[in-house]
Amino acid sequence: MTDQPINKRRRLNYEPVSEELLTTLEPTPTSADAPSANVLEPLLDPFLSPATSWGFDEFARDPNYLASQEELRCLLFTTARSTAPTRAGTPVEEGETTNYGSFNIKQTLGKGRRVHYLKNYISHVAPWLDMFDGNRAFGIQLPALARDSPPLLYAILAISARQIERKEKTQSSFDSLELYQEAIRLLTPLLQARDTQVIATCVVLCCLEMFTASAQDWRRHLEGCAAVFEAFGVNGFSGGVLQAVFWCYARMDVCGALISDGTESTLLKPSNWLPPDTSQDFADTFFRSTSSPDMYANYAVWLCAKACELISDRNKYIELGEKNRCSAPEFQNRWFHLWDQLSNWLLHRPKDMLPVEIINSNPFPQIFFAHWAAISSNQLYHTACVLLLSANPRPKNLFPAPETSVLWHAKRICGISLANPHEGCLNNAIQPLWIAGRLLSHTSEQALVVKTIRHIEALTGWTACWRIRDLENAWGYKVRGEQ
Repeated sequence: MTDQPINKRRRLNYEPVSEELLTTLEPTPTSADAPSANVLEPLLDPFLSPATSWGFDEFARDPNYLASQEELRCLLFTTARSTAPTRAGTPVEEGETTNYGSFNIKQTLGKGRRVHYLKNYISHVAPWLDMFDGNRAFGIQLPALARDSPPLLYAILAISARQIERKEKTQSSFDSLELYQEAIRLLTPLLQARDTQVIATCVVLCCLEMFTASAQDWRRHLEGCAAVFEAFGVNGFSGGVLQAVFWCYARMDVCGALISDGTESTLLKPSNWLPPDTSQDFADTFFRSTSSPDMYANYAVWLCAKACELISDRNKYIELGEKNRCSAPEFQNRWFHLWDQLSNWLLHRPKDMLPVEIINSNPFPQIFFAHWAAISSNQLYHTACVLLLSANPRPKNLFPAPETSVLWHAKRICGISLANPHEGCLNNAIQPLWIAGRLLSHTSEQALVVKTIRHIEALTGWTACWRIRDLENAWGYKVRGEQ
C-alpha cells in the first residue's frame, strides 16, 4: 500500500447521562552533517511543560471570561444530568438587562461590526469547522438558523471576533468577550429545549474557548459538550446539523487525547460515536455504507480515537494495574485488529480521498489533496499509525513495507501540511506535527516543522507555537527564527 491511488428546528430524544504555504515554508539549506550555528542553540530550560511554555494571553486570564466559562460549563453539566421535562425556559430578549456589568452589546456591534464579524465568520472561520462537511452546516445552515436564534447568532459573532483578535494580537478591549457573555446569557433559559440550535451554540462556544485553551485545560473545555452529547444521544450518525456539529466536536476531542500523550483517551468513548447497539468490529462496513467521502474521512478520525484509546488503556494497565483488556496478549490482539482497520482504510479510500499529486522532495514529500476532508483524514491516518508503531515497535507478522516504518508516516504528516494550505486543516495539524516532529533528527527537518507551526498561528490565530517549545525540549536545542 502506498499513497498512490491502488431548516426546521429539531428536538432531541432525551435520556439521562450514563504567500502560498509551499513558498513561505521553503526550508533553509543546512549542512547534512552538523547543526548550523545560526539555526540551533542549546535550550536554557530542558524541563518546560505546555503549562509553562504557553504565551501570555490577556483574554484567557480575564476574570470575566473565566467566570463566564465556568458558568457555561456548570450549565452544561446541569442540563446533562437533569431529568426534568424538556420544555424550554422563557427566552431572554436581546434588549433586556444583562448581568455582566455595564457594557452595551449594541455599542459593541455598532459601526458595521456585526456585518464585519459575519463576513469574517463565513470567509475564515466556517471553512475550518466545515472541512469534513460538504454540506457546509457551519457556513450555510447555522447562519440561517441564527436568524431565529439569538444565542447562536452571538456565538457566531463571538468566535469570529476572537479569531480576528488572535490574528491581530489584540491584548485589551475584547469584543469577543462581550459577545461570548451575551451568547451564554441568551442560551441559559433555552438549554432544556435540547434542540439543534442549542447544541450548535454550545459547540461554537467550545470552539471559541479552544483558541487559547492551555494544554492542561483542553479537556476541561470539552467536558460540558461531551456530557450534553451523551445525555441527548447525539452521535456521529445523527444526521443533518447535529451530525456535523458532533464531528466538529469529535476532532477537538481527538486533539485533546493527542495532547495528553498517551495518558488519556477521548472524553466520549469511540463506541459512543456510533449508533446505539452498533458493534465496533463492524465500524468499517458502517462508515463505508454511507457512500460519503466526508463520512470516510470521519472514519479516520474515529480510528485515530481508537489508537489513542488503546495507547491510554495499555499505559493505565501497566502503570495503574487497571483491568481494561490490555494485558500483553489482549494488547497484541487489539493492536493487530486496529492495524488491519487502518490498513483497510488506506486501501479502500474513495477517489476523493486520494492525493492529486505527490512530489518526492526533501526533506518531506509534498502530498496534495483536492478534497478538504482528505487532507486531515490522511494526516490522522498517518498519526494513528505513528502511535501504534511507537507503542509496539517490533510487531510480529507484519510484512516489511514502508507503512511499517514510523519515520515514513512522520514525514508524510509533515508533507501533507506543507502542500495543503487550507486553514482548517492546518489548525488540525498542530498535534500531528508535534507527534511527527519528535521523531525527526535532521536540523533541516526540524527547522521546517517549526516554520510550519509558526505559520499556522500567524495565518489562523490558533494557538500553536507552544508546541515548538515542546519539540525543542525533545530535540535538545532551541530553533532560532522569526517569532
